[in-house]
Amino acid sequence: MKHKQSLGGKIFTSFNVVFITLLSLSMLLPFLHIVAKSLSSAESLTNGKVFFWPVEFTINNFEYVMQDAAIWRAFGISVLITVGGTLLNLIATASLAYPTSRPEFKGKKFVLIMVLFTMIFSVPLIPSFLVIKSLGMIDTLWALVIPGLISAFNFFIMRSFFMNIPSTLIDAARVDGLGELGILFKIILPLSKPALATLGIFYGVGHWNSYQSAIYFINDPRLYPLQVKLRQMIVSNEMVDTEANLTSMALSSPEGIQMATIIFATLPILLVYPFLQKYFVKGSMLGSVKE
Repeated sequence: MKHKQSLGGKIFTSFNVVFITLLSLSMLLPFLHIVAKSLSSAESLTNGKVFFWPVEFTINNFEYVMQDAAIWRAFGISVLITVGGTLLNLIATASLAYPTSRPEFKGKKFVLIMVLFTMIFSVPLIPSFLVIKSLGMIDTLWALVIPGLISAFNFFIMRSFFMNIPSTLIDAARVDGLGELGILFKIILPLSKPALATLGIFYGVGHWNSYQSAIYFINDPRLYPLQVKLRQMIVSNEMVDTEANLTSMALSSPEGIQMATIIFATLPILLVYPFLQKYFVKGSMLGSVKE
């Protein structure tokens, strides 16, 4: 039986369709513009002929990116920070969220207040720099991972998920002789794949897109992540290479190379997301339904 929609409902549905379509186009068209520029010739870019479709199609810009050793080094640094940092983030967040989710943990109220305090008041830059320097982490990749090891927002999401796991399951595991670490890694985390995938995306995208920490704490250009390299190319117009043919290419089409580098820096996240989408959809609904 079909439900007859009222006039107001039809207007509301039409408005939603138009609004979502316009919102989607506002996100998609700039990306298509960048793709078109990355695949266009230097002359067409100089003359402003490129909008949403490549003009004088060429892959020279991507050839430059693929042959630039500095970009590949920065890419490797970003992959290392993203993969290693996300793994450490999830372990640290789960290790703090699990005890504070159990009613038998006596000090959880104080811990929750401290975490909430960091969520409301952010650390100023100068004290943060002095702490990193005193710990000897200047010009090390640890400076890009340790300061943000646990996100307060992600902590509360994971804690909420852990609180929904039945206490009878945990009690049964304790009766069988499992310790708290065994319960966490053998029972809690395997049951928390949606939460881990969701927070893993949050942490991973944050690490991949982060460049401020590297600017503040990293002085060695060899340790710059990909986003800092991209920022140098766009803001400072720095094209680093060693071969003469690459130098001439960079000088002839700097904008095209910048656009190709943006695509190169965006593609890994776009490729990873489909594999985690089913978990992300489940995890994004955490706490929205109470039994």
